[in-house]
Amino acid sequence: MFGQLYKEILYQPLLNLLVFFYNVIPGHDLGVAIIALTILIRLILYPLSAKSIKSQKAMQNLQPELDKLKKEHKDDREALSRATMDFYRKNKVNPLSSCLPLLIQFPILIAIYQVLRDGINNPQILDLLYPFIHHPGQLNPIFLGFLDLGKRNVVLAVLAGATQFWQSRMLMKKSKNMAKPRGNDFSAIASNMSNQMLYIMPILTIFIALSFPAGLALYWVATTMFSIGQQWLIMRKDKEIIA
Repeated sequence: MFGQLYKEILYQPLLNLLVFFYNVIPGHDLGVAIIALTILIRLILYPLSAKSIKSQKAMQNLQPELDKLKKEHKDDREALSRATMDFYRKNKVNPLSSCLPLLIQFPILIAIYQVLRDGINNPQILDLLYPFIHHPGQLNPIFLGFLDLGKRNVVLAVLAGATQFWQSRMLMKKSKNMAKPRGNDFSAIASNMSNQMLYIMPILTIFIALSFPAGLALYWVATTMFSIGQQWLIMRKDKEIIA
């Protein structure tokens, strides 16, 4: 039941969209089709992503006030919990809102990987195309005339890690007036973990990208670059969020 639902809601629509772009793009370049599909997905998810970025920046800017609450109620966790929730409510910030786009992006990433894998290696999967989508016979995995998206590619894998580092670095930049948490309290531990993940996640991304066809790495690079542009645009326009 779940497998059929996943196939009809994610897998088959993404496959058809990919083949549609592949058909209409001059030269039938699969890499350009992947980029076009990425842009479409990111535009659809734009409202959620924008809300997530604003929430993350707001949390950064409110961190000094949260640190004060933790000091005031350091011996009473229940009082700290109530004060923190009241603080979030007063400032209209949802600390969990930044997680939703990531949760949505994960199944899409899995579906994209399966579509690329099957579309390149199993031409029979194209039988799932809708009647109004032209059947190309097979998908040519060559991008820009020389890069095989059906095989692993070191350059794209490194680029995927580098762009993710850039994106994370943008969000972790703090205002000049923001005090750095010190000691062994939760804020300091969370801050240290964030700093560590800033470097660990890009490295992990490189290893993952090296384990899959380059088409997935290209999708990851394209979606991250779109997110970087989106973050820059939101932080530039929203004067209340820019630190």
